Amino acid sequence: MTETTFEVRVPTPLLQYGFDKDEIQRRLTEWLVLSLFTEGHISSGKAARLLDITRAKFLNLLRARGIAYINYSPDELAEEFAAVDKLEVKSEK
Repeated sequence: MTETTFEVRVPTPLLQYGFDKDEIQRRLTEWLVLSLFTEGHISSGKAARLLDITRAKFLNLLRARGIAYINYSPDELAEEFAAVDKLEVKSEK
């Protein structure tokens, strides 16, 4: 994958947490990819490729970061629950 170099300024106090340049680069890249994904600019497959990980590992990363993979609107969620309720009623008969 090709790369572009940017100068990034990091507040000096952040360095007290022991991050080296490679870790800062990794975290910045991860943050940018996760931001693009949550804003709907890229798919989970594209995000995984940008991070050079499998899609399954990307989904685990989302879970670890507390980011929902599926983000239903309230109406969509109500429809899903209604569909489950219908399935439960049918299976009880």
